[in-house]
Order: sequence, then C-alpha cells, then structure tokens
Amino acid sequence: MSTAPLLQRTANKRIALPVRVEPKVFFANERTFLSWLNFSVVLGGLAVGLLNFGDRVGKISAGMFTIVAMSIMLYALVTYHWRANAIRRKGSGPYDDRLGPTVLCLALLAAIIVNFILRFTD
Repeated sequence: MSTAPLLQRTANKRIALPVRVEPKVFFANERTFLSWLNFSVVLGGLAVGLLNFGDRVGKISAGMFTIVAMSIMLYALVTYHWRANAIRRKGSGPYDDRLGPTVLCLALLAAIIVNFILRFTD
C-alpha cells in the first residue's frame, strides 16, 4: 500500500473543467429575439395602417414609425447574434444591454410626440 494521498494538489497547475451551457440559455435568447420581432411587427402594422388610411400627418407618422420598427428589427438581430456567439464561446457574460432598449424607447417616444404635435397643430 502506498502512503501517498489519493488526490494530489499541484501548486501552479490549473485544471480545466468543461463548462456546460444549458439549452434553456439558447432558448431564452431566441425567445427574447422573437419578442422584439413581435413588437416591431405590431409597430410596422400600425405604420402601414397610418400610411394607407391617414392624411398628410398620418403619412409622416407612418414613416417615423416604420424607421423605428426597422431599427428595432435590426437591433434585435444584432443582439441575438451577439448573445448567441457569446453563449457558443461560453463567455462569462454579462449578456444584458442597457443602452439599446433605452435608445429605442426614446426613438419611439419621439415619434409619438411628433405625431401628437403634428396632429394638434394641423
């Protein structure tokens, strides 16, 4: 029998353990992407309705809402791919984005305010 301990520690050697990424992380990323796309499709539908049945102010508002909806779609796509690549590379995170949704909400708020201003001054 050996008197050496079963588990020997090394001073400078790090043991690399594989990090397992749960499938729910990928699905949560996809679910968030689809939620952003759902919102942009609803906003685009509002823009199409204003474009088809609106007057001059409605058409201006439709153009602004279309630009915001397309910006949301582009943001959702870029964020989805960024997070998917980070998850695939097993990055340590964080995966949140605080600036993007704030900018998109401010753009939507600006479009709504311009719509109201144009509507009540016309």
